[in-house]
Amino acid sequence: MMTVIVYDYDSHHIFSKSGNMPMIDIYARQGTFPDTRQLAMDAAALVKTVEQVPDIAMFRKNTAAFVHEVPVGAFANIDGDTDYVRVQVLTNAGALDRDKQVALVRRLTDLVAGAANDPTLTDRTWVLLTEAAPGGWGLWGHAHTNEELVGAARAELARLRT
Repeated sequence: MMTVIVYDYDSHHIFSKSGNMPMIDIYARQGTFPDTRQLAMDAAALVKTVEQVPDIAMFRKNTAAFVHEVPVGAFANIDGDTDYVRVQVLTNAGALDRDKQVALVRRLTDLVAGAANDPTLTDRTWVLLTEAAPGGWGLWGHAHTNEELVGAARAELARLRT
């Protein structure tokens, strides 16, 4: 299982560290979000909800978001603007059909703007949806194919039913 350790690295920031690849990365200028931990939890829950996966430990414990606060001046668009947010979501191949892609982008954009208390941020939020290559989803020390992930979820559901 993926373990997430959360600790304060100074009085204003939370740092998350994991033994597995993150599923959701949110990059923003330092100070954009007053509560990065809550944003991370909300983003993870939102992705799990949109994917419509069963509410089992395999998905609750391995759906995680990481909020990366970028120092002011560390990124800019061509015009020099720095008030953008970039969200990247990594899923296993085929997890999001077109309707889920559209819903996830809209809902993550709205979540980010709400977490920043800035409704205009919906115009400056980029959401990238990416898929892991077959066999490229590392979990429990093994590179899983989609079929193996489905099998693991079915096995956990079967254990819960007995």
